[in-house]
Amino acid sequence: MSDEDIRSLVQCRMEQAKEALEAAKLLLQADMRRQAAGRAYYAMFYAVTALLALRQLGTSKHAGALTLFDREFVKKGAFGQECSRSLHELFDLRQRADYRDLFEVSHQRAESAIAAAEKFVDEVRKYLHE
Repeated sequence: MSDEDIRSLVQCRMEQAKEALEAAKLLLQADMRRQAAGRAYYAMFYAVTALLALRQLGTSKHAGALTLFDREFVKKGAFGQECSRSLHELFDLRQRADYRDLFEVSHQRAESAIAAAEKFVDEVRKYLHE
């Protein structure tokens, strides 16, 4: 993959992250809290896949992407443990919201998920511009 292709892929994935954040906010306004939490997670996931594209790494599994993020970016000091913790928490929240019967996401929890995703995506954006 050429450098230009990698840059285009990174840009595309960051745009997906931005769109997922906007969708999360709209879903929360519509009181669709579980879906809002899921979109917040996806904003983070798309940002992670943008980072992985820089290193020409990829995986077909979400858990694999999280593992690669921790190995390639957290353990090497590019991102702090807080970023990893937030990413894993939102992954777990999305799993429960999507697959567990009778699972509720409070308005406050959905708001905090969106705030965590915004912070995470901003951190990735800063890293990409350095």
